[in-house]
Amino acid sequence: MPVKDVTKAVIPAAGLGTRFLPATKATPKEMLPVVDKPAIQYVVEEAVAAGLDDVLMITGRSKVSIENHFDRAYELEEALAAKDDAERLAQVRESSELATVHYVRQGDPKGLGHAVLCAAQHVGDEPFAVLLGDDIIDSRDPLLTQMIEVRKRHGGSVIALMEVDPEQVSQYGCAAITPTAEDGVVTVTDMVEKPVPGSAPSNWILIGRYVCDPAVFDVLRDTPPGRGGEIQLTDALLTLAKRGPADGGPVHGVLFHGRRYDTGNKLDYLRTLVQFACERSDLAEEIVPWLRKYLDSLQ
Repeated sequence: MPVKDVTKAVIPAAGLGTRFLPATKATPKEMLPVVDKPAIQYVVEEAVAAGLDDVLMITGRSKVSIENHFDRAYELEEALAAKDDAERLAQVRESSELATVHYVRQGDPKGLGHAVLCAAQHVGDEPFAVLLGDDIIDSRDPLLTQMIEVRKRHGGSVIALMEVDPEQVSQYGCAAITPTAEDGVVTVTDMVEKPVPGSAPSNWILIGRYVCDPAVFDVLRDTPPGRGGEIQLTDALLTLAKRGPADGGPVHGVLFHGRRYDTGNKLDYLRTLVQFACERSDLAEEIVPWLRKYLDSLQ
């Protein structure tokens, strides 16, 4: 049976963003800017670059500004057109023209697995990608495209893995892996969500990119709450990892060595801002010398 193409992306965006309070009291953390573009737009752009222009966002009650961002802003567009400001007009229209974006609300914050389950009706029996908004993958590193290609060759589900220092592993989900004949692709044999320090099966953590077989929905429906009292996507994927191709398995991992920017906490968010600013052609000429001078003044 031929493997179905991946055409849909699911972006969970219902979290409360408590790490960024008070900024996220009225502004979704996904809308916090990385220089001059909200973080979630980079994620949608990544999906589109991988050929996925059908995007479903899992949102909550306080996330209306996300919908507004990916909609037309006629009054603003008319004002910019009246000023003949073609550059900014193009920037404003870009987000509304990126993809066909749909929305469904996650009524209760029951974890990532529950958020993904909210996508079941929209996705149906097709494989799909899940992109978490906390992770931005550099556009020069087409990780999602590679994962979709691995899914096409092997079926089942595919997760993205990145090696970190041992002391960092307990902050993430991590995987036990075995090599395959394909360089950079592994078979996943076990997964643990935020393991107790010293008990992790490896230093390879799951970063926020998944390509899921639709069989994951039935598994999620039967998955009890796990770590933190939430329904964990990793628990459902572990179930699929133990199955054969006829039942939605197996699970493969792509070992990622590229550029990943974390926006999930204040320190990493600030690092991301600095990195993006220093690599922007319109900013680097001024920000890099200023940054050097400022750092020298701290010594």
